[in-house]
Amino acid sequence: MTYRHATVRTGHQDLASGAVLHSAPGFPAFPVRLASEIFQRALALRGGDRPAVLWDPCCGSGYLLTVVALLHRRRLASVLASDLDPEARSLAERNLALLSQAGLAARAADLRARAARFGKPAYDSAADAAHRLAAGLDAAGGDLPHAVRQADVFDPGQLQRALGGLTPDIVITDVPYGEQTQWGGPGAAAGVAGMVDALTAVLPYDSVIAVTVRGRKVPADHGPRPRASFKIGTRAVALFRAAEDPRLPVRPPRS
Repeated sequence: MTYRHATVRTGHQDLASGAVLHSAPGFPAFPVRLASEIFQRALALRGGDRPAVLWDPCCGSGYLLTVVALLHRRRLASVLASDLDPEARSLAERNLALLSQAGLAARAADLRARAARFGKPAYDSAADAAHRLAAGLDAAGGDLPHAVRQADVFDPGQLQRALGGLTPDIVITDVPYGEQTQWGGPGAAAGVAGMVDALTAVLPYDSVIAVTVRGRKVPADHGPRPRASFKIGTRAVALFRAAEDPRLPVRPPRS
């Protein structure tokens, strides 16, 4: 499957994990171009031109959410990250702080200080990248409202509380693969289908859920049928409507 939206092979070195954006062992990054493609396909499926409220309910480090937000600030109203793991939420808070001028300035200053302390030019290069990201963020609309909250992705009650009055219309998540990351919580055995069921219980019908897994396809044994699906490299992606509106035509999933 070819890219439909992120068709230009643009260098994304400034978004590399562990440079400006924070990383930690056990929290894998995500291909930047694929992240952009998924968001744009989800936006096209949702329709309309209103800015999206974007949610990652298995946010891990927050890397995927932060990358999409920095690339597509103009098309976003706010972003929400949630996870059951406190270590993940702590790291996600540090990454989502980079969606503000103050956060990027603080990160650049820290990188400059590290360059002086350790004599490593790579830190100076990363500080320069932070300044470029700040300029891009400012040009695209400025600081982006964001929040990080605790929630078990299999528990609709916890998910509803995590929303805190927000109404996400696009959900993007890269689910645990059982390698560096694992499902958590008492409902973990339900896997992708259980997660989609819980999400559809708290989202309006016109929202879109984009789920990424490693493998041939995203499991969809029950619940809403994928409205579209595709595979790029080792990752498969399925896009669901949170609930089927009878006014919408039903199309078979693409493989």
